[in-house]
Amino acid sequence: MEAVITVVALLFVLFLALGAYATVKAIGAAKRGVDRTITQARRTVEDHTLRAKSFAQLGPAGEIAQLRLKLRTSMRATQDALHAGVAEDESLKESLGLFQRLSAHGRELDDELKRLESEPDRATLTERLPSLRERTERITGSADSLRWAARDRAHRFADDDLDSLSAQIDVETGALRHWTTPESAQTPHSWPEAPAADSPAAGQTWPETPGARTAEEPTQAAITPPGARPTYPWQKKPRPESTT
Repeated sequence: MEAVITVVALLFVLFLALGAYATVKAIGAAKRGVDRTITQARRTVEDHTLRAKSFAQLGPAGEIAQLRLKLRTSMRATQDALHAGVAEDESLKESLGLFQRLSAHGRELDDELKRLESEPDRATLTERLPSLRERTERITGSADSLRWAARDRAHRFADDDLDSLSAQIDVETGALRHWTTPESAQTPHSWPEAPAADSPAAGQTWPETPGARTAEEPTQAAITPPGARPTYPWQKKPRPESTT
């Protein structure tokens, strides 16, 4: 009886532990989902704000907003493309590592541009704009190169697989339609031509076939019969048979 109570207690504790673990995991997943949603919403709001500033503001402030928007759009597109491709192509891990190093420079530039948005000195902004523009072009150019290289690689693999699949389908369709292969043609037998009305020969002529003979051809004898022997004067006359 005590053993049964002990087993029931252990099972109860085990169920409680499993329930607590499942609850913690569910809360953590929900929290990560909420954080991801909040981050995505904040990012969307910032992008719309930068797009509005790039159209509404003129001068250095509007150009800085354009640089930030261009930088964020390029880096996000490259990140999504590499993360989507690395699940199918392991060779993209090295490219993803290079992009992470590039992202550090991109975040540093984005923070600097964000601070300069509230800079009241327009002369300073105008002086620093060429270098900021050059850095933005270098970072976005590198990100675009990685993204397009990954896409070209995926398209190349897809084209090779499609070519191989098309060749296999052509072979299979040819095997399924084997009855359409032309067989060896056989020469049909033709009927004899009818004789002309004024022709002296009344027989019909059949087409020549190997080993065939016409009806009018005489049959040759297998052995030629011997002819009559000539009689010479020095030969004795045959004696008549004696009569009794």
